[in-house]
Amino acid sequence: MNKPKALVRVAKDKQLALFYGEKTKEDAAEASVPKKRVQGGIATSDILQSAHIGNNADLFPKILDLHVKPGAVIADITYGLGVFWRNIPKNKYALKATDLKTGVDFRKLPYEDGSIDCVVLDPPYMEGLLRRNTKHLGGVGSYHAFRNAYSNGQGSDGEPKWHAAVLDLYFKAGKEAHRVMRKNGVFIVKCQDEVSAGKQNLTHVEIINEYAKLGFYAKDLFVLVRTNNASVSRLLKQVHARKNHSYFLVFVKTR
Repeated sequence: MNKPKALVRVAKDKQLALFYGEKTKEDAAEASVPKKRVQGGIATSDILQSAHIGNNADLFPKILDLHVKPGAVIADITYGLGVFWRNIPKNKYALKATDLKTGVDFRKLPYEDGSIDCVVLDPPYMEGLLRRNTKHLGGVGSYHAFRNAYSNGQGSDGEPKWHAAVLDLYFKAGKEAHRVMRKNGVFIVKCQDEVSAGKQNLTHVEIINEYAKLGFYAKDLFVLVRTNNASVSRLLKQVHARKNHSYFLVFVKTR
């Protein structure tokens, strides 16, 4: 059966176009149709998840691997005993380790504006470690390690008290971290919610909201669950759940 003349003409036009490397109207029309997107990657369960049972030394390197490039200049402004860095190769990052013992207050850092790629903050996050009367300092029972790691054993003589003293540290540290960080720099903050004066305080929410005002985007959040059970020295009646988890908040400086 003979083909209609119109179809024959289209076929010849296409053959000539192919010969001379040209595109026909049909090719152009086909090219204008959006291609269906094909997803790449592979299926796997080997991924970093948001909740982790363990300790700081186990989780912190994984957070850095996900959010901070090797060779980055990192200022750990509450270095202490260096627990975070126990499982990290010494030459992987350019680490600047400071704390009160080295004479550096994280509320007044010795770095130039926009000179740091990443800042790590882990201040005292229990109001019991910031009380003015040293006889009333917290950190007893299963929390005794917190006093050694997060408190110098001295009373606080600042204006804020109770939970407000904790937030005051975080807010002032965040403002100074923002100053020394480069744009798109990463700010890793360790914190824990607490009950103070009988009131529940969602510290991680308060920090996120305040840092947003400074120009930080809350990019990620990790929950670290203790491996041992918490205990209290005296208990008449339990009103709130005892905190056995803390947070690593990951912020990015957007402005």
